[in-house]
Order: sequence, then structure tokens, then C-alpha cells
Amino acid sequence: MRPTRIVVALGGNALLQRGAPATAENQLERIYQTVEYIAEMSCRDNELAIVHGNGPQVGNIVLASETAADVVPAMPFDVCGAMSQGYIGYHIQQALRYALDKKCRYVPVVSIITQVVVDKKDPAFNNPTKPIGPYYSEEEAEIIGREKGYTMADDAGRGWRRVVASPMPQRIVEFSCLKELWDTTIVITAGGGGIPVTEAEDGSLHGIAAVIDKDLAAARLANDIEADVLMILTEVDRVALNFNTPEQQDLDHLTVAEAEKFMAEGHFAPGSMLPKIQAATMYVKENPGKKAIITSLFKSIEALDGKTGTLITD
Repeated sequence: MRPTRIVVALGGNALLQRGAPATAENQLERIYQTVEYIAEMSCRDNELAIVHGNGPQVGNIVLASETAADVVPAMPFDVCGAMSQGYIGYHIQQALRYALDKKCRYVPVVSIITQVVVDKKDPAFNNPTKPIGPYYSEEEAEIIGREKGYTMADDAGRGWRRVVASPMPQRIVEFSCLKELWDTTIVITAGGGGIPVTEAEDGSLHGIAAVIDKDLAAARLANDIEADVLMILTEVDRVALNFNTPEQQDLDHLTVAEAEKFMAEGHFAPGSMLPKIQAATMYVKENPGKKAIITSLFKSIEALDGKTGTLITD
């Protein structure tokens, strides 16, 4: 019997504590806390791949690049995504290697700079929803949007952020490499959802300005690798209806049909919980008998044991 295959999607709070300045030092400090849970999963003889977000990081890289544009040419958006993928992956593999060593679990950890093919005609390019960069007040967001031409939107009541296109992931370009490494290595892949690229008729790949949702990329990976569990880690212990209201109702279990009904009724915020439900539903729908779990980082081990979290099944 082979080990359980788990694709873990790390949310932004696993990379940087909310409210903390987005410095490399603060990020690394947070990641050292995060990987303790990942290391524990590995010690249970699970086979793991890690997908992570990059919203604050890529937004800050873009902001820094544009701010210095009078001195150094600004980097294209896809290049900024690649930069964020590299430095976040570096931090995770460094911290996770240390956490595993402490537990005498000698499993290699590597990051793959990952490209993900998207359709340049995806309607998402006409309707940006993916938040990136820092949080602003509504007044600050209005000024920034007017001055820079950004699309700004409220991020689930937590503040206003720049939003960019978030097309659906079609294909993970480096999947064959990941498949080769899977049985022996913890791979950090499709960071930030992967670098979005389009494929020309001649087979050449070209970067495009967008951020693929990391949960949807994780679902694509889980499907392709035939994972047993898609685990989406976020800030809340369970999915809820009427979130952050007096009528909030936490959900222990959702079927695909129930999840689709609640999505149609508008219960989940775009750019926040909605893509997590979409990803979980997409994965389970394509893999009957498999399961997805949505929970917080700090409840991840308990959720794998069935003690908390929201379980999504067919």
C-alpha cells in the first residue's frame, strides 16, 4: 500500500503574519513556524507537494520595480512572479529542511520554478479579481487607483488591494519533472499559482500579466499527480456561510452539490474563499472517492485526523 499523497496549498498567513511588514526577515520567521506542521505531515509517511501563494510578495516586487523605474527599467509582471516564486521557495525549502532534520526525517526538499499555461482569451483578463500587494484604506485605494490606473477592490472586508486577472490554470509545464521527483522528494511547485504563460502555435511559451490562484493550481496538480488529498490551508478553521456576520454558520462537511449550490448563491468572496471552494470542488468532482480539506494551518494535523476543518467529498 503506497503512502497517502497530499498536495498542500499554503495561504498567505502561512508565509507572513497578518499586519507584519512584508520584509524577508518577517516572512522567514513565519515560515519557520509554518513548516513545523508540514514536517509533521511528512513524518507520518505522507508524500507531499507544496503550493504557495504570493499575493503580498509579488505586489511588493511590482511596487518596488515601478518605484525605481526612473533608475532601473521596471520588470514585466510575469518576471516579478518568477522572482517571488524563487525567493519564497528558497525560504520554505531552507526552513523545512531544518524542521525535518530536527525530526530525523531525511527527505530532500526542492523548489521548481514552475510555468503554468493559461488561455490568453480567458474571460478573467476582462474581470480582475485576484488581490495582490499590501492592504489600503478605501480612501488610499481610490487615490492609488486613480494615479496608477490600478483596479482596486475590497478584500473580504480586510482592506482594499490591487486586483489583477486570475485565469484558470490549464497545464503545468514542468509536471514531468515533478512526477519524477515525487516518490523521493518534497517538491515546492507552482508557487504563486505558477508563472502564467500562453502557448503559441509553434509551441513557444510567453509570459502574461496575471496571477493564477494558487488553490486552483494546487487542484490542477492534485488531479494530475493522482493525489489522495488536496489540503487548502487558510486563516479560518472551517468554511462558513454568512462569514463574519451574526448568522455565521461553520461547515464541517460539504458535498460537491452543496458547494456548487452555495457558490451559486454568492456565499463566498471572490479572491478569498471562493477560489478555495472552486478548487476543492473541481478536484473532488474529477476524482470521485478522493477528498479535499479546507482549514487553518494551525489545525492542519487535526484536520487530517478528521477532528476539524471542512471536508469536501463527492
